[in-house]
Amino acid sequence: MYHSPKAGSRLTFLSCSACGKQYDAHHLNTFATCCIKPLLVNYDLRGAPGRHILAGRPGNMWRYREFLPVINEANIVSLGEGFTPVMQVTKAAAEYGLTQVFLKDEAYNPTGSFKARGLSMAISKAKELGVVACIVPTAGNAGGALSAYCAKAGMKATVIMPAITPQIFADECVLHGADVLLLDGLINECGKKAGEISRETGAFDISTLKEPYRIEGKKTMGYEIAEQFNWELPEVIIYPAGGGTGLIGIWKAFIEMKEMGWITGPLPRMIAVQSGNCQPVVKAFDDKRGVSNSYSGPAASVANGLAVPYPFGLDLMLKVLEESGGMALSVTEEEIVAGVREMAIREGLLLCPEGAAVWKAMIKLKGSGILQGAEKVLLINTGSGYKYLDQVMRQ
Repeated sequence: MYHSPKAGSRLTFLSCSACGKQYDAHHLNTFATCCIKPLLVNYDLRGAPGRHILAGRPGNMWRYREFLPVINEANIVSLGEGFTPVMQVTKAAAEYGLTQVFLKDEAYNPTGSFKARGLSMAISKAKELGVVACIVPTAGNAGGALSAYCAKAGMKATVIMPAITPQIFADECVLHGADVLLLDGLINECGKKAGEISRETGAFDISTLKEPYRIEGKKTMGYEIAEQFNWELPEVIIYPAGGGTGLIGIWKAFIEMKEMGWITGPLPRMIAVQSGNCQPVVKAFDDKRGVSNSYSGPAASVANGLAVPYPFGLDLMLKVLEESGGMALSVTEEEIVAGVREMAIREGLLLCPEGAAVWKAMIKLKGSGILQGAEKVLLINTGSGYKYLDQVMRQ
């Protein structure tokens, strides 16, 4: 159960991620209408308390309460999300000449994925701002998380997902009482439909980065990473990027902590990983550097969360890669499935396909000399592999 620290949120205002125009954080907002770009949450970090405030707090994401947007603790909708374990990958990493590989396993979250963080935060803030019904397009895990947190909050939930999504994801939503609509196409088509229904019914659209607060839940991964590594960050973080909220959120957390003096050393190189079937971030990253990329269009992936052909936060993802000195790369569908099997056999870890993509990307980076064997590397496994068993075993 959540227990509030004594200090409250240091929330100040929202700002357009493109031009910086300010928006009122005490009103319900979607995205920045000035530039049609995501809104970012700002806090008063001047004179912020030190890391000592964390001592004795519960091991969940709400331990960073001062730097999260919910003002009244009565509005927090929590199922115990956050503070997922970091474990060292030894045997399998050593086979590739890597000595400091760690994995943060987001499968330990409620609903089995990192989506619990973003949806807990978004639903909590929506509740605080008077929302009674929510809608989300999803590739799978976000729908389950929205359904669970809406059930907890007593809100109506509507979930729209591609018809090709494995049945387990739809069943999860239905069991939590959500209305589920299946559509042909990928998540971009679901997003269009969600927008239509939102305009018709007034349900609040919680699409990725179409509201400001999912990123605030995801950013708690960054705070946890710093704390779990004793405030000395890994040299490289490899992340599976679909909509990109986690990549952007982790970097936002690092910048906030740097400003407050919670961390003082160099920040990690951020590496974004995509499927060769759907790699808009890789394409955009390569184009900025004049590198040819043969990617011609989006297709489905066994890693559902990577099949995001037109991410609303593309500019923000590229900014993170640029600022961190990182990069983007893709792996094939065959490599993803092989990665699931390899990690299950060698390490006893049943990664989701997105997490397996990160593992195989790390091996590619080591083979090309971009990653050195002694560098401290953190991999993010974004969800439970158990939800994907049918998909993986059919490959």
